[in-house]
Amino acid sequence: MLTIDHVTMEFSSRPVLDDITFLINRKERIALVGKNGAGKTTLLRLIAGEYQPTAGRIAREADMTIGYLPQVMLFHDDRTLRDEVMTVPYEDEARFIAEMDRTIIGLGFERKDFDRPCSEFSGGWRMRIELAKILLRHPDLLLLDEPTNHLDIESIQWLEDFLKTSPAAVLMVSHDRAFIDNVCPRTIEITLGRIYDYNVNYSRFVELRKERHEQQVRAYLNQQKMIADTEEFIERFRYKATKAVQVQSRIKQLEKLERLEVDLEDTSRLNLRFPPAPRSGDFPLIVEDLRKDFPTTNDQGQTTKNVFHDVTFTIRRGEKVAFVGKNGEGKSTLVKCIMGQLDYMGTLKIGHNVKIGYFAQNQAALLDENLTVFETIDYVAVGDIRTKIRDILGAFMFGGEASDKRVKVLSGGERSRLAMIRLLLEPCNFLILDEPTNHLDMQSKDVLKAALKDFNGTLICVSHDRDFLDGLVSKVFEFGGGRVKEHIGGIYDFLRTKRLNSLQELEKNSNNPKETQSAYRTDGQPTVNRQSKPTSGVCQASDEPLSDGAKNYAAQKAVAAEKRKREKLIAQTEEEITALEAQQAQIEQELAVPENQTPERFQRYETVKHHIEQKIYEWQLLLED
Repeated sequence: MLTIDHVTMEFSSRPVLDDITFLINRKERIALVGKNGAGKTTLLRLIAGEYQPTAGRIAREADMTIGYLPQVMLFHDDRTLRDEVMTVPYEDEARFIAEMDRTIIGLGFERKDFDRPCSEFSGGWRMRIELAKILLRHPDLLLLDEPTNHLDIESIQWLEDFLKTSPAAVLMVSHDRAFIDNVCPRTIEITLGRIYDYNVNYSRFVELRKERHEQQVRAYLNQQKMIADTEEFIERFRYKATKAVQVQSRIKQLEKLERLEVDLEDTSRLNLRFPPAPRSGDFPLIVEDLRKDFPTTNDQGQTTKNVFHDVTFTIRRGEKVAFVGKNGEGKSTLVKCIMGQLDYMGTLKIGHNVKIGYFAQNQAALLDENLTVFETIDYVAVGDIRTKIRDILGAFMFGGEASDKRVKVLSGGERSRLAMIRLLLEPCNFLILDEPTNHLDMQSKDVLKAALKDFNGTLICVSHDRDFLDGLVSKVFEFGGGRVKEHIGGIYDFLRTKRLNSLQELEKNSNNPKETQSAYRTDGQPTVNRQSKPTSGVCQASDEPLSDGAKNYAAQKAVAAEKRKREKLIAQTEEEITALEAQQAQIEQELAVPENQTPERFQRYETVKHHIEQKIYEWQLLLED
């Protein structure tokens, strides 16, 4: 379908792509991987026709169509979402509209968004509109440059299913390992201007690449030794007439030698540990009946829009949890409430001796622009970690001369990565990370994930990256419909529970009246509708005076309600313990078979065991009340 034939691409006489050749066949799905700056986006733009190669050619079949989604776009018009998507050419209007609805909703929009002007949407949502238009054109080849960057976890799953069943060929760049693993059975790596083509998915590619890299390093080191020995011989006998022939022969040998290149930067063994921080109290965060409204305007005038309500949960010391859900459901809003950046109604308590390390999506704006990259990190690093600053910077794509750049000249993505490194080196016992992986490549994400798994403090991570969350968190808080639901287990346990395998399943769940109307809080208790006055802390009682009789009645009613609540919680906790113990027994039975004794199964056993201990502790506290 498309042939890349000995293509070279140079910028300022520097080859980004050097004599590369490969084919893209019909219906193939290919992941294009490599470090930032390796040339992935350049290759996509060459295939899309935005660049012309310095040498070589790109041959396309006649009448072949290409759909290209770049990382950055310029948006101009003020058409509505529906009208903008309807600019895509179509033959059967009814069929197109039905497909358009499925695509737009699958990418996270709601029906009420269809008539909103595109100018009201953020850049991330505008990117989704462009993606919808590209998908609806049904091109023969899809070129996607980081398509998941602005998608939530549910929309990523929808796009994953769409691409796997699409008749189009796909060539995409993505740092979402789970996404490309599930979509692409072929992987092409760009490194040092060359390509390496593997007919396997990304996970298998990593294993094969490691073997290839080790072979390349051995060959490179052997050649370097040969060059050094040859140069030493030339230098030693350069002026001896009896050795003139041999010297000239060695000089010509070096001139003709094809020098091997290899990427020697290897972060696989980089062990990044957080600096020690004081131990926090047992409950770093307690949230009770939290509610957040934002002022808004409609046809009737000024009103409020509820983001979430009746949110109740507790995070214990050492827990690592994920906040997930569609964009706009309140994940970052709740984080800002925790950080004291927004007011709210309800109770939100930060525990004893808690020191929070916070990575916001705009964290990069807080860096000192006059410092260099190295100085920014050097100022916060203490102890033995100072000897590894260069290694750490390299792992986060600031190797070599990049460490001497001033912050003021860095791109937004580079500043974000630098802010992440700075946070990792500051002592804290409660980390709150809001989309920490958006500007990280796969190696950098691996380094960050390993450090977070070893972190002995408490973690809240807002992320849509399934692979990053897998094995890192043991509890998931799902945001949606104004609620926050607690799910015990890892991210794939949560996804299996939700059965988010298709858009139809997701839509059925979100539109189910019974589910929508079952007003239960995260602790399983029925919600109580009540009026509250906004404060920045605990909800205040009504100012209207009560009679003595009313006060006694209210007090008795409150005691009875609290008793019923505790009894229900005790019964619920006992049921949860029974279910967890059944899981533990099942895993023990599986582990009795030697071939089932995998690290993943042992990890699952330890996770379930930890949850049982937590629930027993909760049960004991409830009995003591």
